[in-house]
Amino acid sequence: MRTIGAKLRPGRPKLEPPAKLTLPFYRTPEWHALMSGIRRMRGNACQDPEHDPRTPRHGHRTYGDHIVELKDGGDPLDPRNILLRCPSCHQKKTNRERLARYQARLVP
Repeated sequence: MRTIGAKLRPGRPKLEPPAKLTLPFYRTPEWHALMSGIRRMRGNACQDPEHDPRTPRHGHRTYGDHIVELKDGGDPLDPRNILLRCPSCHQKKTNRERLARYQARLVP
Protein backbone atom coordinates (compact mmCIF):
# COMPACT_ATOMS: atom_id res chain seq x y z
CA MET A 1 0.00 0.00 0.00
CA ARG A 2 2.87 2.38 0.58
CA THR A 3 3.83 2.33 -3.08
CA ILE A 4 0.35 3.30 -4.17
CA GLY A 5 0.34 6.33 -1.88
CA ALA A 6 3.73 7.41 -3.23
CA LYS A 7 2.44 7.24 -6.78
CA LEU A 8 -0.62 9.32 -5.99
CA ARG A 9 1.23 12.06 -4.12
CA PRO A 10 1.84 15.13 -6.25
CA GLY A 11 5.41 15.44 -7.45
CA ARG A 12 7.58 18.47 -7.77
CA PRO A 13 6.18 21.08 -10.15
CA LYS A 14 7.87 21.29 -13.52
CA LEU A 15 9.72 24.48 -14.24
CA GLU A 16 8.89 25.76 -17.67
CA PRO A 17 11.24 28.14 -19.46
CA PRO A 18 9.84 31.61 -19.94
CA ALA A 19 7.88 32.06 -23.13
CA LYS A 20 10.00 33.37 -25.95
CA LEU A 21 8.74 36.76 -26.99
CA THR A 22 9.02 37.73 -30.63
CA LEU A 23 11.12 40.83 -31.06
CA PRO A 24 9.45 43.64 -33.03
CA PHE A 25 12.34 43.38 -35.52
CA TYR A 26 10.85 40.12 -36.87
CA ARG A 27 7.72 41.98 -37.97
CA THR A 28 9.55 44.59 -40.06
CA PRO A 29 9.32 44.79 -43.86
CA GLU A 30 13.13 44.42 -44.05
CA TRP A 31 13.04 41.06 -42.25
CA HIS A 32 10.13 39.79 -44.37
CA ALA A 33 11.87 40.84 -47.59
CA LEU A 34 15.09 39.14 -46.50
CA MET A 35 13.28 35.91 -45.61
CA SER A 36 11.39 35.89 -48.91
CA GLY A 37 14.68 36.24 -50.78
CA ILE A 38 16.38 33.51 -48.74
CA ARG A 39 13.51 31.07 -49.26
CA ARG A 40 13.45 31.87 -52.98
CA MET A 41 17.20 31.22 -53.31
CA ARG A 42 17.57 28.27 -50.89
CA GLY A 43 14.16 26.65 -51.08
CA ASN A 44 11.94 26.08 -48.08
CA ALA A 45 13.91 23.25 -46.48
CA CYS A 46 15.64 22.78 -43.14
CA GLN A 47 19.36 23.56 -43.46
CA ASP A 48 20.40 22.50 -39.97
CA PRO A 49 23.49 20.26 -40.23
CA GLU A 50 22.17 18.21 -37.27
CA HIS A 51 18.72 17.66 -38.83
CA ASP A 52 17.37 14.16 -38.10
CA PRO A 53 17.73 12.26 -41.40
CA ARG A 54 14.54 10.28 -40.66
CA THR A 55 12.52 13.51 -40.84
CA PRO A 56 11.84 15.12 -44.22
CA ARG A 57 13.59 18.45 -44.74
CA HIS A 58 10.91 19.72 -47.14
CA GLY A 59 7.23 20.42 -46.82
CA HIS A 60 7.25 21.86 -43.33
CA ARG A 61 7.28 25.36 -42.00
CA THR A 62 10.74 26.81 -41.65
CA TYR A 63 12.05 29.57 -39.44
CA GLY A 64 14.77 32.02 -40.32
CA ASP A 65 17.16 31.46 -37.45
CA HIS A 66 20.17 33.62 -36.70
CA ILE A 67 23.32 31.51 -36.39
CA VAL A 68 24.78 34.13 -34.05
CA GLU A 69 21.73 35.33 -32.16
CA LEU A 70 20.90 39.01 -31.96
CA LYS A 71 21.43 38.88 -28.17
CA ASP A 72 24.98 37.74 -28.86
CA GLY A 73 25.75 40.47 -31.41
CA GLY A 74 24.69 38.70 -34.61
CA ASP A 75 23.99 40.80 -37.70
CA PRO A 76 20.18 40.90 -38.04
CA LEU A 77 20.01 41.27 -41.83
CA ASP A 78 23.07 39.36 -43.04
CA PRO A 79 21.89 36.32 -45.04
CA ARG A 80 25.11 34.50 -44.08
CA ASN A 81 23.97 34.68 -40.45
CA ILE A 82 20.65 32.97 -41.16
CA LEU A 83 19.77 29.29 -41.53
CA LEU A 84 16.35 27.97 -42.35
CA ARG A 85 15.35 25.49 -39.66
CA CYS A 86 12.32 23.25 -39.25
CA PRO A 87 10.41 23.69 -35.98
CA SER A 88 12.15 20.74 -34.32
CA CYS A 89 15.69 21.87 -35.19
CA HIS A 90 14.82 25.48 -34.29
CA GLN A 91 13.59 24.41 -30.84
CA LYS A 92 16.68 22.27 -30.20
CA LYS A 93 19.00 25.14 -31.11
CA THR A 94 17.00 27.61 -29.01
CA ASN A 95 17.14 25.25 -26.02
CA ARG A 96 20.92 24.83 -26.39
CA GLU A 97 21.39 28.62 -26.50
CA ARG A 98 19.15 29.17 -23.46
CA LEU A 99 21.03 26.52 -21.50
CA ALA A 100 24.40 28.02 -22.44
CA ARG A 101 23.24 31.48 -21.31
CA TYR A 102 21.87 30.07 -18.07
CA GLN A 103 25.07 28.19 -17.33
CA ALA A 104 27.17 31.25 -18.13
CA ARG A 105 25.25 33.19 -15.47
CA LEU A 106 25.96 30.48 -12.86
CA VAL A 107 29.72 30.55 -13.38
CA PRO A 108 31.21 33.78 -12.03
